[in-house]
Amino acid sequence: MIIQARELAELFLAGEDEKAMDAVLEYLESHSHNELYHDLLTPAMYLIGDWWQENIISVADEHLATAICDFVVSAAELKRKPAHGIQRKVMVLGPEGEDHYIGLKMVSSLFKEHGWQVQYLGPNLPLDAALDSARRWQPDVIAMSAALAYRLPALKVYSEAFQELDFNPSIIIGGRAVASADISKIRTEGTLVVKDLPQLKTWLQTGKEKEDDLDISI
Repeated sequence: MIIQARELAELFLAGEDEKAMDAVLEYLESHSHNELYHDLLTPAMYLIGDWWQENIISVADEHLATAICDFVVSAAELKRKPAHGIQRKVMVLGPEGEDHYIGLKMVSSLFKEHGWQVQYLGPNLPLDAALDSARRWQPDVIAMSAALAYRLPALKVYSEAFQELDFNPSIIIGGRAVASADISKIRTEGTLVVKDLPQLKTWLQTGKEKEDDLDISI
């Protein structure tokens, strides 16, 4: 029987890393990695985030669940065969103060699947360090995310700073806060807003998000 998001969340919270891994491997026998990330892992972690916000679970519980989810994502990634032949580069990061990173790893995985070179810098990266890395590596795309609404202004600050770089990288912003909030006030021209992994996959395959009035093309 294929595991559901709530069941997987409960395994994460119970510290059942081996059972969680077995369930995910069974899921991958009949589903793609993209389905794993979008339809199973993301809803499971959203549930855990909701339970934490509602004080149903503790901070320690949330950290345990995140660590096991990280283990599962990393193990699942080893079973994915990356594409080859594309020379484009993407830098993936979370702004300073943003500690959530599972979504960043899923985004990195999706870019790798489409043959991109990925520089994964993780969460909570100071702007100066991000700019320094960008100048040295000169990625075609810089992707960022925010899980909580009060981190959205930081995405705008980072986006504006990256848009000043002389090699003109495309900017992508996403994450739970982006997917659920009205971000019109922090959106900047030339920034692609990605609300879920299927939308990002479409953009990677076509080079353009047609429904977005601030399209960026690759």
